Amino acid sequence: MSNQAVANRYAYALFQLAEEKSILTEVVQEMELVKEVVNSTPEFLQLLSHPKVTTEQKRAFIENSFKDSLSETSLHTLLLLVENKRIESLVDMIDSFKDMSYEAQDMAEAVVYSAKPLTSGEQAQIAEIFAKKVNKAKLLVTNVVNKDLLGGLKIRIGDRIYDGSVKSQLDRLERQLIAGTR
Repeated sequence: MSNQAVANRYAYALFQLAEEKSILTEVVQEMELVKEVVNSTPEFLQLLSHPKVTTEQKRAFIENSFKDSLSETSLHTLLLLVENKRIESLVDMIDSFKDMSYEAQDMAEAVVYSAKPLTSGEQAQIAEIFAKKVNKAKLLVTNVVNKDLLGGLKIRIGDRIYDGSVKSQLDRLERQLIAGTR
C-alpha cells in the first residue's frame, strides 16, 4: 500500500476520533506542532524509522518529547504509527488530517504574499473577502513578506492563486507590448 493511502487511513481514523471527542481544533494545532518539529529536525524521523532502535525506545522517545504538549488522542496516534512501522507516513497523515478537518469546519488556508507585513485588520479583511470567493465560512490567513513584490498582493488558497501584485501587472503589460510590436 502506498504511503499516501496509509496516511489517509490514519488521518481519517484520527479525524473521526477527534470529531467524536469534539477536540478537532485542538488536535489540528497539536499535529501542526508535530509537523513543525519533524520539518525542523530531520533526525526526528530518522531515529523513529531506524531499524536498530527498538519500538520501546521509540515509544519512550515520543512520550518524553510530547507528553506535555499533546493530548492523549494525538500522542496515541504517534505511538500507533511507530508500533505499526508507519512513521514515514507521518507528515502526509498530518496534511490529510488537516485537510479533512478544515473541510469539516468549512475552512481553508490562505497564504498572502505582500511587499510589507500586513496588519491584523488587513488580514481579517482579506479573509472576509476571499472566504466568499472560495465559498468557505472562514479563511485562515498566513502573511509571507516577499521583497520581490513591488506592491499589491498575491494570494494562494489551495491550488488557486490570485495575483494582484504590481510585478505581475507589469509582466502582463510587458507581454502585451511585446506581442503588439510583432
